[in-house]
Amino acid sequence: MNADRLLSWHATHPGTKRKYNEDTWVDRPDIGVWAVADGAGGHQAGEVASGMISEALDSLPPELSASELLSAVRSRISDTHRALREEAERRGNNTIIASTVVAFLARGEHFACLWAGDSRAYLLRDGEMRQITKDHSLVQELVDNGTIREEDAEKHPHANVITRAVGADIEDLVLDKVSGRLQQGDKFLLCSDGLCKTVPFDQIATMLRDDHGVPSPQTLIAAALTLNVTDNVTAVAIEIPSRPA
Repeated sequence: MNADRLLSWHATHPGTKRKYNEDTWVDRPDIGVWAVADGAGGHQAGEVASGMISEALDSLPPELSASELLSAVRSRISDTHRALREEAERRGNNTIIASTVVAFLARGEHFACLWAGDSRAYLLRDGEMRQITKDHSLVQELVDNGTIREEDAEKHPHANVITRAVGADIEDLVLDKVSGRLQQGDKFLLCSDGLCKTVPFDQIATMLRDDHGVPSPQTLIAAALTLNVTDNVTAVAIEIPSRPA
C-alpha cells in the first residue's frame, strides 16, 4: 500500500464574511504528506504563519523513509515555530503570527497524524467516523475538567481560543501524535475549524460516507457555505482505495 497510490483532494474558501483566506493546505500523495494550517493574528500575519508551514511541508524531499519523514515534519514545524516567534518579536506591538496545523503522513501500511491547535483529523472506517485528534483549546480543557458538556463546546463564547499553535508565545512547541495501520477503504479528513464548527459532525460523516465519487472537500465546503460559515474553511480528504471485487 504505497502512499502514492492513495487518493486525495482539497478545497478551501474564505467563507461568507471574510475577504481574505488565512488557511493553507498541503496535498502531496506522491510523498505521503497532507496538512491543513489555519493562520491566526489577522490579515497578513495569519497568512504568513500558515503559508510558512505549508511551504515547509510541501518542499519535503521524496526519498525519505518513514522514520526520516516523521522526523523531518517535526523538525520543519519546529523551525517554523521559531522563525514565526522571531518575526513577531521583530514587528513588536504585541504582534501575533501563529497558526494551527494538522499533518497526516502515510508510509506503507501505517499512518501518523501530528497537530497543534484546533484543526482536526477524522477517520471514517467501516462506515463509522471518529475524530482522531484532540483540540488544543480552552473549551476542550473545560470539557475535560467537567466544567461544560461536550455538546455545548462549539457554541461556547470562547470556542475560538486555542491553547497551542505554531508561532505561539511558548519556547518549545509540542506536537501531539496518533498513529495506526491503514485499512482498505479508510477515508481521512483534515480540516480547519471553520468546517467542524459550522457543519454538524453527523452531516460531515454522511457526506464522507456517501460521496458517490464526488471529491468530499468540495461537497463539505459547499455545505459550510450553505450554513453561512463566517470563518475561512479548508478540507483535505485522503482515501485508501478498496481492492477491486
